[in-house]
Amino acid sequence: MGRAAFSCRALFWVLRLVSWVWTQIKAEAHRDADSEPALASYLYSTVLSHPSLDRSLSFHLANKLCSSTLLSTLLYDLFLRSFSTHPRPLRRRRRPPRRPSPRPGLRLLLPLPPQLQGFLAVQAHRVAHVLWTQSRRPLALALHSRIADVFSVDIHPAARIGKGILLDHATGLVVGETTVIGNNVSILHHVTLGAQERWWR
Repeated sequence: MGRAAFSCRALFWVLRLVSWVWTQIKAEAHRDADSEPALASYLYSTVLSHPSLDRSLSFHLANKLCSSTLLSTLLYDLFLRSFSTHPRPLRRRRRPPRRPSPRPGLRLLLPLPPQLQGFLAVQAHRVAHVLWTQSRRPLALALHSRIADVFSVDIHPAARIGKGILLDHATGLVVGETTVIGNNVSILHHVTLGAQERWWR
């Protein structure tokens, strides 16, 4: 089998897996909305009203990171376009994060993306990194600033992050400009990775 054919088959199964995961997330959101009516509006706007994980994630990030001068509609279009047109961040985002053994801190089998601060911070960084590599650095830095303010996670847009990343609680993480984080890495809160720790594998 040629490399191109293998890549197509792999992408097909990844998309099947993502579709299944999204179905499970929506099912859990429905159950939570039924059991706790006070959350129904929140779950509908962030999960249940969206046809795909990409759109749900774009909506939630846009509303989390917007400000009086950085509009949610602009950010939504930015995130959705990046998730839709850049296959490398898309593949990295869709790889399941490497997770330690289950603990009481995570109630759901498949926690809803809006509830995971580290997950959201990493996905927003991936978009900022795409902007940085496109020489759209003022916008990348503006997004980086909002990520740091909202999630208490400071990842420089130039930093390179691999697949399967788990930020455990995430608060206080600092990742410098020259940092390269490999695949399948778990990082605790209040960790600093800077120029002196260029390779973290």
